[in-house]
Amino acid sequence: MTIGEVSKKLNIPIATLRFYDSEGLLLNVKRDEAGIRHFDEANIASLRLIECLKQSGMQLKEIKEFMNWCAMGDSTLNLRKEMFIKQKSNIEAKISELKRALSLIEYKCWYYDEALRDGNESRVKNMKLDEIPEDIRAKYCGFNS
Repeated sequence: MTIGEVSKKLNIPIATLRFYDSEGLLLNVKRDEAGIRHFDEANIASLRLIECLKQSGMQLKEIKEFMNWCAMGDSTLNLRKEMFIKQKSNIEAKISELKRALSLIEYKCWYYDEALRDGNESRVKNMKLDEIPEDIRAKYCGFNS
């Protein structure tokens, strides 16, 4: 596949693909006599992984290190596994943070539903914690714990 085809297929800008290649993130990208890059299925798989790792918050420096370890072969299996264990932990922490934020957003949706139903915030604003429905209170308290 040409760089344009890969760009369309994976929705990655051509400039980004060129950057990845120039930075050594892609192994064995073939070039023809005119210097045009041709990507194979292994390159496509690498690009999908790179994009996934970027989405997970991994820095390009770390991704490059991982790709270099891949090129080194089986002697780096433990290093690669440890990198993924660390990244898994990072993602789990982010998910936990996002769940806490979602709880507060859900509480606020309930709050504004109540205020809109009443036509003002007065009642809901002055509610004591034990007057808030238990499932909503759990969302509010879960954010504050």
